[in-house]
Amino acid sequence: MMMRPVQAPWIRPGVVVHDPAIPVDGLLEGFAQAIQERGFAVGALIPREDHGDDGRDNDLDPPSERPPIPLDTPALASRCLRGAMRDDADLVVISRFSAFEHATRALKAVVEGGVSPGLPILTAIAGQDLHRWHDVIGQDGAILAPTLDALWHWWGPDRLYRDLALGVTDQAVRRLVCGRRWVMVEGPHGAGLAYLPKSPAGTQARLPALRQLSLRQLAAFCQSWDPLEMAVGIAAINAHYNRADLSGIVAGDGASGLRDETGRVVVIGGFPGQRELFPHAQVIDADPQPGEYPIVAIDTLVPGAAAAVVSSSTLVNRNLPRILRLARGARVALTGPTTPLTPRLHDYGVEILGGFVVRDPRGLALAVEAGAGPREFASFGHAAHLRRQKGGSPAHQEPHALREIYNKKNDNRKTPRKDIESCDRKQALSVISR
Repeated sequence: MMMRPVQAPWIRPGVVVHDPAIPVDGLLEGFAQAIQERGFAVGALIPREDHGDDGRDNDLDPPSERPPIPLDTPALASRCLRGAMRDDADLVVISRFSAFEHATRALKAVVEGGVSPGLPILTAIAGQDLHRWHDVIGQDGAILAPTLDALWHWWGPDRLYRDLALGVTDQAVRRLVCGRRWVMVEGPHGAGLAYLPKSPAGTQARLPALRQLSLRQLAAFCQSWDPLEMAVGIAAINAHYNRADLSGIVAGDGASGLRDETGRVVVIGGFPGQRELFPHAQVIDADPQPGEYPIVAIDTLVPGAAAAVVSSSTLVNRNLPRILRLARGARVALTGPTTPLTPRLHDYGVEILGGFVVRDPRGLALAVEAGAGPREFASFGHAAHLRRQKGGSPAHQEPHALREIYNKKNDNRKTPRKDIESCDRKQALSVISR
């Protein structure tokens, strides 16, 4: 049934270049922990420079599992990397470059190939030692600024699909219906919609088998190349996230949040009222009207724009990751019934998420089967949006802000000791479970 899943593109080995007087262990730890908490498998060796008097290290495991034992970091790095390669980890972080270098040489790993196919690996190095990175990697690595925003950009928006699916619970599906252009999935706590770019042959005949799967199993279809499976996957994701009890949501699609933008605005995929909100916007559409641009103009118009209002259909046709890469630095709103209302997307560069919350799943299901479109959906729910708070989530704060947050959680630490370089054995030797 399901075609071979879409694989996120290979990420070049990354190195965070920093001032030697400003360590970045806290930055790397915060990023690794954020990735791990979303359900990805992470192998991490992150000795911190600020240990308590007992020599205890602060790592990703609970305090009760942190033995205060000084360990051989280079040897642990080799074992950490070997375990990550064996278990097909999603990310490996070895914060000390000397340990990273030792591990790759000891294992004779081909770093240019991602250590193992598709395995992202991240380390750090002081600026004056950057030549050592080039000696190991050559010119094929990615040099990163010491900010979480840079790390998320390196991680890449292509991984947002799996990120969304990992957050979906493994619960029963109550209803799955498909119309001419829309799919609706209902779970135990809500219902979700997704745009269907075209109606594949034999669609109705395939639905009974899909209805036997759980919400999480359906969500995994968001990585399929098949148009129906892809739409069903996104609808299942929305059935999980777009709930009436979701905190932080506000009525309206959220696009008006960018109307005060004085710079150049690009609208990708037209929507009702766009001309009133953005009278001078450059509009890109699959079926451009006079004065609008075709889809191929994305590569030309999006870079350098101050803001981009993006149709949620780009999530289904897989143009969204490409748009987010091109729109780096711009304010981005993702709007439409297909938009998942979850903060997970903020870290990939989306400021405003404008989606749809279903109030009457039964009525909407009948409407979808009858061929209804967005204009008719309003009778069965309402538009709602989620906006990234000013100052951003922790993933958009500077390293010193993250360190302050971390220190508040560990305010029992005394004067830092820099003569011990230790790491939790469990953390270093294993891949954190999915």
